[in-house]
Amino acid sequence: MKHHPIALVALLSLTAVHAQDQHAQHPTSDHDARVVLELTSSERVMILEEMRMFLTGVQKMTGALGQQDMPAVAEAARDMGQKMVHEVPPALRAKLPMEFRQLGFSVHRDFDQIALDADSLKDVSYSLGQLSATLQKCVACHATYQIQTPALNARH
Repeated sequence: MKHHPIALVALLSLTAVHAQDQHAQHPTSDHDARVVLELTSSERVMILEEMRMFLTGVQKMTGALGQQDMPAVAEAARDMGQKMVHEVPPALRAKLPMEFRQLGFSVHRDFDQIALDADSLKDVSYSLGQLSATLQKCVACHATYQIQTPALNARH
């Protein structure tokens, strides 16, 4: 199934408008009600580095989707799959709520599935739908949790 880059741009624009609408429905307040994950500075760096790797991977995927380069989509998705999971130090694992860990593993599994489907189906629209569903998990996690360190807490 061949898709036009204009359709991809339109879909991404609609996604951006939807995200803005969601933000308008949830205005910021002086009180952040998200669950605090209190981590050491090095633990915080580890978690944030993984999030930046996700962001870079999603950028690669969307660029490849725009070019209808499904092998590149699969490669970028695979790089964010289970192979990205590294051994979490036991002290950090003990600090992370089970729901947080389950959501993280679910996202890695989603990217593995996106890679498999991009290779076999070669359908830009289908991959975009999968990516959107996975990004909803990212949004849910960021809406639920915040990472703090003792040094950050002392400043607030």
